[in-house]
Amino acid sequence: MSEGKSLVLVKPKRAVQLAAPKMVASAGDAGRFAWEEFFKGKIRNPHTRAAYLRAVRQLLCWCEQFAAELKDITPGMIGEYLDQLKLAVPSKKVHLAGIRTFFDVLVQRHVIVLNPAHSVRTERYSVMEGRTPEISVGEAKMLLASIKLASVIDYRDRALIAVLIYTAARAGAVAKLRLKDLIDDGRRCSLRFAEKGGKARTIPVREDLERFLLEYLSVAGFKDESKDSPLFRTAGGRKLVLTAAAMNGVDICRMVKRRLAAAGLPTSASPHSFRACVATDLLLQNVALEDVQYLLGHSDSRVTKLYDRRQKQVTRNIVEKISV
Repeated sequence: MSEGKSLVLVKPKRAVQLAAPKMVASAGDAGRFAWEEFFKGKIRNPHTRAAYLRAVRQLLCWCEQFAAELKDITPGMIGEYLDQLKLAVPSKKVHLAGIRTFFDVLVQRHVIVLNPAHSVRTERYSVMEGRTPEISVGEAKMLLASIKLASVIDYRDRALIAVLIYTAARAGAVAKLRLKDLIDDGRRCSLRFAEKGGKARTIPVREDLERFLLEYLSVAGFKDESKDSPLFRTAGGRKLVLTAAAMNGVDICRMVKRRLAAAGLPTSASPHSFRACVATDLLLQNVALEDVQYLLGHSDSRVTKLYDRRQKQVTRNIVEKISV
């Protein structure tokens, strides 16, 4: 198949994916307008769009067995639909959020009178601690020390892991870094991250991290590269050289797990584990929760508390005292 033909096949497939389903199309121009407005206009995050699209499509497909139109969908039907879903409660909540906001748009565009999902609730779900696998301060130090600097890949991996630790940035934000995002104002260096939700944050670079980064850039020979070039790049096959392509979040996760295994550390940890490690470490040093929240880039302190593993340490101390 020629390159031109393959491109022709891809575009219609995407068009079908975002096309309004039969139940929405039968609601007329207002229904089709609301569908396109919601999925093509309002939602900019591709992951949110995919999740909401899947939720709404599945609900409408389920409702078709009752020969229902949009105006016939009731809160009871949506409740029954959620009950039969084989999903965890957090996933059901995401599902319901997509359905509820879509029906809000239908109400705004006068396709239906009332939002049938507005009063529907899922089971209660309370989380006292996040599920991110732990990595301790000592293990993080062991990981950095275990990297023997024999190639540019080693320098890259050490610098990248140090960025994850000393900035508590998400792997996705680290993957987006460009050479221009390492800023030197003549006094100190800082890194500028593009975070979730379109947020941009600048975090100062501590002295040892600055050294790791500058050594990596020197060994990689990026001095004459365009400032728009990726900071962390993939390796070229089995050769110990870097390509021009940026690492993505999956690449970073695989690299971290490979380095954990080589250091003899639990491979259950992930790049996100460093965020929990840093949050707990700072809170143990009595750093204000608001400051830790800002470092992690959370808009809500309750999310930051999920990264706090101090209570787990206390619990372990207690159970160790059981005399049985």
